Amino acid sequence: MSDLPGRIDIHEEGPREGFQFEKTIYPIEQRVALVDALTETGLKDIQVASFVNPKLVPQMADAAELFGRIRKKPGVRHTALWLNERGFEQAIAAPGVDLAGKLLFYASDPFSRQNNGCSREEMRHRQAGWLPRYEAAGIAVEAAYVMTAFGCNLQGEVPVSAVREEVRWVAELCREAGAPLPAIYLADTVGWATPLSIERRIGAVRELLPDARIGLHLHDTRGTAPASFYAALRMGVTLFDGSLAGLGGCPFAGHGQGAAAGNICTEDMVFMAHEMGIETGIDLERLIEAARMAERIIGRPLAGRVMHSESLPRR
Repeated sequence: MSDLPGRIDIHEEGPREGFQFEKTIYPIEQRVALVDALTETGLKDIQVASFVNPKLVPQMADAAELFGRIRKKPGVRHTALWLNERGFEQAIAAPGVDLAGKLLFYASDPFSRQNNGCSREEMRHRQAGWLPRYEAAGIAVEAAYVMTAFGCNLQGEVPVSAVREEVRWVAELCREAGAPLPAIYLADTVGWATPLSIERRIGAVRELLPDARIGLHLHDTRGTAPASFYAALRMGVTLFDGSLAGLGGCPFAGHGQGAAAGNICTEDMVFMAHEMGIETGIDLERLIEAARMAERIIGRPLAGRVMHSESLPRR
């Protein structure tokens, strides 16, 4: 497939991914203002914060208060990340959280052990336990993520067969539970993806699940995320995670400097899509202003390109 899609959907992760990654704990008023600015850009899905152990991630200790203070808008979801039942319960109890059911899997066993303290196989069975929890809470499973789907700094090359194996396992799990699986995300957790690996893995997933929507979570660690984004568009992919101004990273990546680069920059993706005639429903100029706000809050230059050069003038 080489036809560009007419429209794509972008899930914004900057407020959670970015501020969780930073060592500084920024004032809640600034983070509320940033989320409110993003809410006015046309984004429909914004991941605001995570409900995790505040001793381990003090940057997210005020997640419930943050959700209670953001300005809600019809048609815009403000979601959260949780990793265990305690975090899930906190998300349910917090005001203003739009609950989104997701399942998390790994194509790399070493990365699963470092990130979660369990093997790839054990992670599968832990995630299987989320299906009855979601069902009891009235939450549909929206997507399953396969982490380190393109490579792993701890393991090395991740073969396509490992990705296929995880996708097949989660598809069978959901089928047996009678739970539809609308989307499969392939996550380039530490930045190994290239256009060719994008094509191979998307092709493999399509062979297994021709009716499922495929999404991508890209990191720009080695500067290949924009090219990978374009390759995915050419393959007809219409779901993407992004991070405002390129905020964030992965502290467990195992790089020489200890961290992966941030997610692919949201406004850069939107700019590229619009220049190719692909609709996003997002006001690029408002998104650029939000990116500049994020840079002022963080207090250093951020990785976004369009935010520093501006979009092209329209004739």
